[in-house]
Amino acid sequence: MRLWVAAFLVFGGWLGASRVQAGSPTYHREVERILQKHCQDCHRPAQIAPFPLLTYSHARKRAADLARVARTHAMPPWPPSAEEGGPFRGARVVSEEEIATLEAWAKANAPKGDPHDAPAARTWDSEWTLGTPDVILKMPEPYSISSEGDDEFRAFVIPSDLSEGKWISAIDFRPGNPRVVHHVIVAFDTKKLARILDKADPKPGYKVFGGFGIVPAGTLGGWSPGKRAMLAPEGTGYYLPPDSDILLQVHYHKSGKAETDSSSLGLYFAKTPIDKELRNKTVTPPVEGILEIPSLLIPAGKKNQEITGSLQIDEDVHMVGVTPHMHWLGKNFLLQATRPDGTIVPLIRIDRWDFNWQGSYEFETPVALPKGTRVEMVAHFDNSVFNPYNPRKPPLDVRWGERTYDEMCIAFLTITYDDEHRENSVPGRFRTAKAK
Repeated sequence: MRLWVAAFLVFGGWLGASRVQAGSPTYHREVERILQKHCQDCHRPAQIAPFPLLTYSHARKRAADLARVARTHAMPPWPPSAEEGGPFRGARVVSEEEIATLEAWAKANAPKGDPHDAPAARTWDSEWTLGTPDVILKMPEPYSISSEGDDEFRAFVIPSDLSEGKWISAIDFRPGNPRVVHHVIVAFDTKKLARILDKADPKPGYKVFGGFGIVPAGTLGGWSPGKRAMLAPEGTGYYLPPDSDILLQVHYHKSGKAETDSSSLGLYFAKTPIDKELRNKTVTPPVEGILEIPSLLIPAGKKNQEITGSLQIDEDVHMVGVTPHMHWLGKNFLLQATRPDGTIVPLIRIDRWDFNWQGSYEFETPVALPKGTRVEMVAHFDNSVFNPYNPRKPPLDVRWGERTYDEMCIAFLTITYDDEHRENSVPGRFRTAKAK
């Protein structure tokens, strides 16, 4: 009798599962494609994610979690809101239909489905995304990362050795050790100031936090796991002056064992005529004092301290990209533009700031900002005991600075000037007036 009951229950459960599978998403037919598209760049061996998502067994035991993090937009990591601002190139956003598919699959007990429905497995080679770069620059020497402790932020100085200025249409980054390289920001230095900081630090590179320790001559973008290199908009490029030093600001995340890293950067020179130079502007809180340090104070205990800043656009420009920046106390960030006719243009909104997932964001279509436009930044900070990321316990007043315990509030803007053309401007020259 007991054997019969057991057999009935097993058969009934199998039959029920079959019926569920017939009307529900399956791993091989729908879910595997979603994971390939959004997850597997990071969730595979030797990458920064803590577990792989390459097989049915990997995904099945995390079915409920996959649905939850997709619904809350905790993963894949993409801080900008999809509702306001952008749209941005290469956005890592799971669609509402894909979220509903993951939820239905988890609710149906994660059916496997027919292997014949499966897409071809993804493959990853060691080649660069855009083909072999024109110049490959490697960290001068490997850097050792300890097994335990806080994350590290380190800047490395790499001489470009360029005898003449070059127009850069794209950069790509290859982490030497994907287990520990969390993200990278790239800039260049024409005054050799970073070399002084490098020489003063006994280890390779020099310690930084959220910046470069100097004001670089310009930025070249950034990289995070899953981000693919993209060419600059047609007819535009960054001008890299001769003999510039490339600066790599690398965020290292400890893996639990001692590691080393020796990463590389690829530069792609423009292959088509450049008409406009990609230039940089910043939005900060108002500056004060002889050193013109931005005015920023976040009192101890404040849970929602508002910090604002603005920038008046004095010429017709197009905004190509934006990079918001705050430290551990950041809560949210909004950047918008008000055109002379009163039109408000949302540029980027981040509802839940996460210092661990900063990025550079390029608009799908550059945004027109006519002369007289005002770009306005509004951010909020939590300097209370309720902020788990607050580095000071108990909290203390926090002001502007580069250190872990300090704060910043910046929007780095990448723009082009509408009236600037290659034949009427000097590449790399700081622009103070309209090009003639």
